[in-house]
Amino acid sequence: MKHIYFLLIALCFYSSAFFGQADSAESVNNKFELSFGQSILFIPDEKLEGIAQKESIIIPTNSILFFAEFRPQKKLRIPLYVNLPTESKQFFIDSVLVNEKANATGGFGLQYKCIQVPISKASVAEWEMGALSNLLISKRNRFRIVPLLNGRIRLVKNNNFVMYLGTSYSFGVNSWGLFYGTGFLF
Repeated sequence: MKHIYFLLIALCFYSSAFFGQADSAESVNNKFELSFGQSILFIPDEKLEGIAQKESIIIPTNSILFFAEFRPQKKLRIPLYVNLPTESKQFFIDSVLVNEKANATGGFGLQYKCIQVPISKASVAEWEMGALSNLLISKRNRFRIVPLLNGRIRLVKNNNFVMYLGTSYSFGVNSWGLFYGTGFLF
């Protein structure tokens, strides 16, 4: 038990040194963001009518989000992402739970930093919007590329730690998604 307390105290000192207040005289030019998070895919609108007729309910699908972003300019970003499902697609049809394989997705595109609002000396909030291409794998293992519009709100602390919450809409599949995560800029 003493080892756990020692480990926690050491972790606190290490994290305060790592996440400590940045020197305001330093100019940090971070070019990459690496983060991970979770995304949830919700029901497509076109399937609502069919579901109402079958009296079924679709449970949103969760997936792990791996996100990398190259930042060649201050406002222009090039994101690359992969969603790996953590569970199968699940449906309730006539009170019976039906499972279907959920496939991995990924893509890339362009994002633009629309707004930046300083919160404190060390923290800023940013709003980004972008158009991405989303690569889907169908049930028959065929690849399909669909356009995706997304936006996210990022909180950046000390020019290196990032937390974000965002939403996306896929035009090819008519589905809406929610994603969130944490990461680092370097």
